[in-house]
Order: sequence, then C-alpha cells, then structure tokens
Amino acid sequence: MTATERLTTDVAIIGGGIAGAAAALALRRMGMSVLLLERGFCGAQASGVNYGGVRRQGRPPEQIPLSQRAHAIWQRLPQTIGIDGEYIRSGHLKLARSEADLASLEAYRDRVRDFGLDLELITGNAFRDRYPWLGDRAIAGSLCPADGHANPRLVSPGFARAARQAGADIREQTPVREAARDGEGFRLLAGDGLEVRSRLLLNCAGAWAGSFAASFGEPVPLVSSHPNMAVTEPLPRLMDVNIGVEGGGIYGRQVERGNCVIGGGRGHALDADRARPGRSAIASLLQQAAELFPALRGAQIIRFWSGVEGDTPDRNPVLGLSRTTPGLIHGFGFSGAGFQIGPAVGEVLAELARDGRSTTPIEAFGIGRFAAAAATPAA
Repeated sequence: MTATERLTTDVAIIGGGIAGAAAALALRRMGMSVLLLERGFCGAQASGVNYGGVRRQGRPPEQIPLSQRAHAIWQRLPQTIGIDGEYIRSGHLKLARSEADLASLEAYRDRVRDFGLDLELITGNAFRDRYPWLGDRAIAGSLCPADGHANPRLVSPGFARAARQAGADIREQTPVREAARDGEGFRLLAGDGLEVRSRLLLNCAGAWAGSFAASFGEPVPLVSSHPNMAVTEPLPRLMDVNIGVEGGGIYGRQVERGNCVIGGGRGHALDADRARPGRSAIASLLQQAAELFPALRGAQIIRFWSGVEGDTPDRNPVLGLSRTTPGLIHGFGFSGAGFQIGPAVGEVLAELARDGRSTTPIEAFGIGRFAAAAATPAA
C-alpha cells in the first residue's frame, strides 16, 4: 500500500470501543498526542450492543478494584463526557431461583465483604413485599444498591466524541492493516494509504485484538461470542432495579421511556464482523422472561439484536504491558462485562502509557498468564 498521508503521534490506539475511547480521552488530558483508529464506528461493536448493565456485583474479587475505580467515574459522567448517558443508579438485584443459588449468593457476599459493595440479601416475605412484580420462580435476591444501568449506544460513542473534543485524532472506518515495531516506536498502515508513526501502541481492538497480540508474539486464546438481546415496546413502570440471575441465563432492565431490555443466551456469527440472534436462544429468553417478569407476558418485542464480543478462557480481561514488545499495551478480552469497567480501563491504559504502571492493581490481567498456561503440561 502506497502511503498518501503520514502522521506522527505519541500514542496510537487500535479500536474505538469504550476502553480505547476512554484511553484517548485520558491521554489527551495528560497532554499526550493521540490517534485512534477504528475499523467501523466508535462504540458500534461490543461497547454499543451490550445490555447496558453498570454493575460491580458478581465480578470476581480481582476485578473489583478496577470496577470501583470505574464506579467513581460513572458518578461524574456528565462532567467527563458531557452527557449523562441515561445512567441511573437503580441498584442491581441478582436473583436466586433455588436454595443452591441463594447459598452461592451468600458465599459471594462473604467473599467480597471487604470491598465496599454493601450487598444486602433479601429473602422470604421481605423479598416478596419489596419486589411484587417478580414471578414465583425467583425466591430471593442479593441487592447492590449503588449499581445501575445506562444506554451503551449513548455512552460508548460519547467517550469518543469527548476525546475528539479534547484534541484526539479519531479516524473511523479506518482498519489497521499492519502494525509493527519499528526502531524506537511503531509503524502502522491503515485505511486507504495512511501511515502512522507512534511512540506507543494500545491494542484495544476487542474481538479482533488477538491477531494483533499474536503478531507481536503474544497469542491469546480469545474467542468471539454473540450476546442475544431484545427490547419490548414501552410498558407501564415495572422494574425499578437492574436484574441479573445467579448462574446466568437472563438479565433485564427498564428504561425511563418504559421499554424493557432483556438479554440471555447466544446468537450466531454471520461473518467476522456481524452476528444475529439465535432462534433457540430467543425462545429460551422469552420463556425465562415470562417466568421472572409476568407483566411481560403478551408484550410486543420490537427488536432483537446481537453483536461481537471477545471472550477469554478465565473471563478476565487482558490489561497491561506487553511482555515481548516495549511500548505495546493491551486492553481487550472483557468477555461481555466491559461496559461498566471501560472508563477505568481507559484511565489505567493512560497511566501505563505515561508511567509504565497503574495505581489500580491489574496483575491478574497480565497477558503472560496465557503463556504460562500453554507451557504447563497436561495432567
């Protein structure tokens, strides 16, 4: 490819999801020059098609410090990106559908007791009195009162827009065709003739980040997954909390306009960039929704959708410095749970770029854990 435009920048970012865009914003506020390259449109993949849950509850303990950092950013979202993103601190209620589920919720509460989530287990008549709109299948719940939900179709592009307003060069519909270490920095070829030289490179390419990592000698067992989502017509006020279920299968929330967003199960890939809902997953989702939310029986579903997410085997992200390439920093593999932590991931990536370390513990997310796993002989 013959270069028709050449740019030099402190930091090049591959991927315009919420993590990459938040990193661009944080880096600009640190005074660094930033070029963000997005193959499609910012916030249009996993960051924009997800359910919109803004929850700390249910995360593994190693993620909670990062999640708590993000929680603080969500509280000041209008000051950070200029919009509220329909963010509501509704609380997050995780339901138990069996005694085994309830025991699991109790064990989780005890395991994260020192992290400040303020979890409240609600059972028996108190549960029924507080949530009369839930079906009999739900027997108890764990409430994280300060969690909530937001509109990913507003928030994720909102970070990119704020980064652009702060001076970041945001290039959409500009796929990166080649990225390589070159001298003291990196050389990227992108779009239709763009050549970029950067001192640092952030790999925030979501479900496509594995190929970039592998090109630098750091393969990751990253697989694509496809959430199964639906939204109803506007309905009378029903859900006053963001709902999850122990063991998974379904989640739900209601927006201010009255539409109920529900999700669960997996869709099918159409190609590397697109997915559609799965028929069997839709049937299971609607059955579970009718059981848990009786008021939805007979409601009209106005849209189903899916998207492309990148999952790691341990469901933890890849976040940290490359082990093979100075100046390369990874931030991907959020396994369907990156929306809430995305703003904090952006700040962490910016700290790593400026300082080489983060003020938030991220040791559990290093890319080297996969190399260690591959080197361990099978039992």
